[in-house]
Amino acid sequence: MKTTIRFKAVLTKGFIHLPKSVKLTVGNVEGIINSLPFRTTLDSKNSIKLNRSMQNVAKIGETVTIEITKIDDEIETRVPTELKKTLPNHPKALSLWEGITPIARRDWIFWIISGKQEETRMKRVITACSKLSSGMRRVCCFGGINWLMKTGGK
Repeated sequence: MKTTIRFKAVLTKGFIHLPKSVKLTVGNVEGIINSLPFRTTLDSKNSIKLNRSMQNVAKIGETVTIEITKIDDEIETRVPTELKKTLPNHPKALSLWEGITPIARRDWIFWIISGKQEETRMKRVITACSKLSSGMRRVCCFGGINWLMKTGGK
């Protein structure tokens, strides 16, 4: 099981420097910065380079909340802790979850974490478990990664 690290950091132009207490090796990471999912590379200076979307989550100098997981070459999207804890309580949902495609899981995950408030994300976890339990394989009415990144499918 991969370790997820949660911390706060100050947004600087182009980079976020991880606190000295965060010990990860150079390589690929995925995570969430102020509710925006991302994948990037951790450099030798223990910094994360920010793309344009990541830079737009806050103003330079503001403190942001970050969750990161070292992924190396893993293709699966990291499952949020709340969903990981809730799925085992819904056996039908868990069974379907394990049988759907990585892209379908990714869309469920992004739909859940795209909620701006904690309360909204928790409601979505419960809704996802209910819909998965009823056999719904794909999240309805969600534009997926293109919508999240505001590329409009381009």
